[in-house]
Amino acid sequence: MRPSGRNFNELRTVSIETGFSHHAEGSALIRMGGTEVLCTASVEGKVPGFMRGQGEGWVTAEYGMLPRATHTRGDREAARGKQSGRTQEIQRLIGRSLRAVVDRKAMGEITVTLDCDVLNADGGTRCASITGAYVAMCLAFRKLQANNVLKAFPVTGQVAAVSCGIYQGNPVLDLDYAEDSSADADANFILTQGGGIVEIQATAEKSTFDDASFQALLALARKGTAELFAAQKAALG
Repeated sequence: MRPSGRNFNELRTVSIETGFSHHAEGSALIRMGGTEVLCTASVEGKVPGFMRGQGEGWVTAEYGMLPRATHTRGDREAARGKQSGRTQEIQRLIGRSLRAVVDRKAMGEITVTLDCDVLNADGGTRCASITGAYVAMCLAFRKLQANNVLKAFPVTGQVAAVSCGIYQGNPVLDLDYAEDSSADADANFILTQGGGIVEIQATAEKSTFDDASFQALLALARKGTAELFAAQKAALG
């Protein structure tokens, strides 16, 4: 039995609330069980220096956790004067994941920055960030198109992410903190609706796992992301 009482192939309760931020061009508050992440999309009419004159846009991300998003208070990274390696790795992952489903030539030379702020953490924060940031990004592009800044909608597909792992010898979908902290192996799958793989991060924590176990995790991830794609569509109307 999983600590949450869920079946091995069952997601936590998922909800995506749009328009949560009053000022951002797009925003979504995503809840996956006890994990809650506020994702906002901000638009600038320029691109980084290394991209100027190329006629392409840029999509990037920043990620952070509030001090009491976890069981004990964590220091604000701004107070320490630098971001942790984990933070940098996650925000790069979010940016790569979103760029995988954007036609940057159709954007023109603008930048969309996705800020993913973890309000409450109960496992799977990077996966929730990617899934929610996709919705915020689409809302921002819709607004730009409505205001005639963009001629065409530049999003080419859907992307979502979910964690899977081996818990007490069994492949399970969407690990919460209780499972993630004691899993035999855990993985994050970033997948597109068209069946493409953007990235897979898989790690053996206590013992190695074999091909059959990996295929079982991938099958669970495809089931989970299919449900997340449906939640994204519902949020976007």
